[in-house]
Amino acid sequence: MEPNLRSGEDLQHYLERQAGQLRQRASALQEAFAVAGATVTSRDGAVTVTLAPNGALRNLRLTRRACELGEARLTTTIMETVRQAQSQTARVVTSSVESILGGGEAVEMMKSFLPPEPAAADEVNQNKFVEYSEPNEAPPPPRPPVTPPASRPAPRRRPARDDRDDDEVDPW
Repeated sequence: MEPNLRSGEDLQHYLERQAGQLRQRASALQEAFAVAGATVTSRDGAVTVTLAPNGALRNLRLTRRACELGEARLTTTIMETVRQAQSQTARVVTSSVESILGGGEAVEMMKSFLPPEPAAADEVNQNKFVEYSEPNEAPPPPRPPVTPPASRPAPRRRPARDDRDDDEVDPW
């Protein structure tokens, strides 16, 4: 491929111009990635997650409402909120790359890894993971405390043998 030299431009000036453009693009990408992280709050406000541009978890905040959800619902809410934040972060990063570098094979590859857009029909039923118990069912009785077994006395040891009297004390 022939370089696109301007009239009167030599190869050195062309390469310097290209290097300057690459530095500008790299700086723009660095700035875009620095702000590409996402903060998402669950629909019920119980969970808020903040992700870095690479998808790493930066912060997880639980409200009092989270304590009322129970283990299964809280787990589901956290995972769903993290997935939403990851999807949002990936879309922002891909959009930034596309706007700065333009389209191309790299951007198309990045888009192929994006999760599908969330649809209202695909929402997770939060109640399907909850274990229901009968309202009149009494809680199980508390377990008695575990006590360690009584210690046994150390076994008695035979006295050390004296080789001088070996025949007289122990004929065997």
